[in-house]
Amino acid sequence: MHEEAHEETHEERYLAADQRSRDQVDLAALALEIKTWGRELGFADLGIADIDLSHAEPGLQAWLDAGHHGEMAYMAAHGMKRARPAELLPGTVRVISARMNYLPKSGQDDWRINARAQMQSADTAVISVYARGRDYHKVVRNRLQQLADKIEARIGTLGYRVFTDSAPVMEVALAAKAGIGWRGKHTLLLNRDAGSMFFLGEILVDIPLPVDAPVSEHCGQCQSCIDVCPTRAIIAPYELDARRCISYLTIELHGSIPVELRPLIGNRVYGCDDCQLFCPWNKFAQQASVDDFDVRNGLDHASMVSLFAWSEAQFMRYLEGSPIRRIGHERWLRNLAVGLGNAASSMRGDAAIVQALQAQLQHPSDMVREHVIWALQQHGVEL
Repeated sequence: MHEEAHEETHEERYLAADQRSRDQVDLAALALEIKTWGRELGFADLGIADIDLSHAEPGLQAWLDAGHHGEMAYMAAHGMKRARPAELLPGTVRVISARMNYLPKSGQDDWRINARAQMQSADTAVISVYARGRDYHKVVRNRLQQLADKIEARIGTLGYRVFTDSAPVMEVALAAKAGIGWRGKHTLLLNRDAGSMFFLGEILVDIPLPVDAPVSEHCGQCQSCIDVCPTRAIIAPYELDARRCISYLTIELHGSIPVELRPLIGNRVYGCDDCQLFCPWNKFAQQASVDDFDVRNGLDHASMVSLFAWSEAQFMRYLEGSPIRRIGHERWLRNLAVGLGNAASSMRGDAAIVQALQAQLQHPSDMVREHVIWALQQHGVEL
């Protein structure tokens, strides 16, 4: 009895031809093409790394064990998967790491001038530069997808996934391994030519592209980022306690902001750029090559009183397409109430501020009312 001959299907013939096509690819030439395509899509730099992050696992575990992730339960939920890209996408052997500058095209040549002026204006809302325009998740991810499409068009079927701050991936560690920069003492990636004012994104791929060499670190003895952090959230070089970080407190924290930290937040109502503002390398920060990150709704000079007056419907309408929208109107008011309370340091009892706060005393949210009452007390208003 002989076995019946297997008749090759159309799909099998296609896959076999596709594999032969991949086997014939000049990977070094493809890597160069990928970087060229990336720059054409608006990325300032691209690098390629292998997926071995075993060196980063002890530090990640110690950070989680110390509870420095705060309420960000998703950080602990994924555990060491964050350091093992192949567990996220089986078959992954390389990571294409990309960075995209986000300083607004229409902004000043030196973004730090405007940032410092805002910090000194007690009634002005300070919003992180990255959040003043369009949501970077969509911008970066869409362009990474276009890059992946170009690769697939060149070599055939590609096993891949694209990410930007949207999955358990150690973006900074991978970007450093890919030679895009080095990890600064504030834990962000630094680049000699562009500082740290950029977004990172990745494509996990199943093709063994040649990898790029890491670059040396250039922080030296400088610890400006540690010294200027308003809440002392950078507890040691390369170690951040997120529970004290203003970005965490104004974005990730869902409940009340700890009373002892409120005065330290100042007028920062969404995120904080201080560790980047005072980093010497950011004198080289570059403007974006796309206009998606240009300022919307005057968020580079808006008064807290005017923003505090937005109804929930206005908040949702004005901030459509903005990363700020994800915190919701309630936390938006919470943050602004803290900022308005802190304005008392130089504008105590200001009539417009007190009136704006009093208008929200009957807000249905217990959390909003709590922060409004605290703010009024800073202005000497007895309740």
